[in-house]
Amino acid sequence: MAGKSPRSVAIQTGIAVGLVTMFATGVALWGNGIVGQSWLPPLTGTAVGSVCFVLVYRQLGLYIQERVRIIYKTIRRLKGSTSHINLDMRDDIVEQVNRDVMSWAESQIEEITTLRETDTFRQEFIGNLAHELKTPIFNIQGFILTLLEGGMEDPEINRRFLLKAAKNVERMSGLLEDLDVITKMEAGNLDIELVPFDLLDILRETMESLEAKAKRNNIQLRLKKGIDGSKIMVKGDASKLVQVLTNLIVNSINYGKEGGHTEVRYYDADDSVLVEVADTGIGIRESDLPRVFERFYRVDKSRSRHAGGSGLGLAIVKHILESHGQTISVRSTYGEGSTFSFTLQKA
Repeated sequence: MAGKSPRSVAIQTGIAVGLVTMFATGVALWGNGIVGQSWLPPLTGTAVGSVCFVLVYRQLGLYIQERVRIIYKTIRRLKGSTSHINLDMRDDIVEQVNRDVMSWAESQIEEITTLRETDTFRQEFIGNLAHELKTPIFNIQGFILTLLEGGMEDPEINRRFLLKAAKNVERMSGLLEDLDVITKMEAGNLDIELVPFDLLDILRETMESLEAKAKRNNIQLRLKKGIDGSKIMVKGDASKLVQVLTNLIVNSINYGKEGGHTEVRYYDADDSVLVEVADTGIGIRESDLPRVFERFYRVDKSRSRHAGGSGLGLAIVKHILESHGQTISVRSTYGEGSTFSFTLQKA
């Protein structure tokens, strides 16, 4: 590195010029028959070499700095940085500039790649959102037009159509509410209060609240005991974890087979409690498993839309558990059922 620096180039040039000067001075003295002044060639060579070193070092440094600073100013301007540029003439400036330019170029490539991915995600998100809103809006529009074209005169028809319109409004409201929740989560604006609570309480309460829905779908809900004790104390935000359990159990009911069952299990996992929600439903294809937690991603589009889901449930579940410092995983056999697993910290 030192052999390529402006300083080393100036030293080498000064030494070369000094040696040539010393040799030329010696030859001149010898040719003129001057003897007894052997000290003069080294002194002259040293002086001229030193002056040459200073001049070359100064001019080369000014030239390189002037050119290099233009490059750095361009990089800093594009990066939006106002940091001071420090160049050490004892280092290999060309190599230093090359490293910095390559680093900047790599960061630009990464930024462009990220922007492209974000733009693709934005386009998919807007497309999915428009598709999700289109169905209930068209349904409401159809019901209202039917009523306006004479359906209001028949009490039986107008009540039935108004109930259907109300159901679609409720679906849109649920979608917008889920969007608001997941936006707050992704922005880090959702408050999570980690306090000890009894896991068994919220398991029983959640399953009891969904019992009627399960019966309508001819699905049996089961709670399998994996830890002895009347209380299982864990640490977390109970209301948010109720939302996690509700989404997972509702999904298992919506995708379940008639006459099947959903089983909620809990096990001891050292300093955590492992919770599983397993069903005997339609299952998930292996190709779909990596994407089940994406917003609006649906394994069975026709079936889940018929069930009225927003397509955001599993994405919300993932964000809630990540805000607790936990993760969720899924394993599934297509045609046989799926099992969602997550852990909670023991209190």
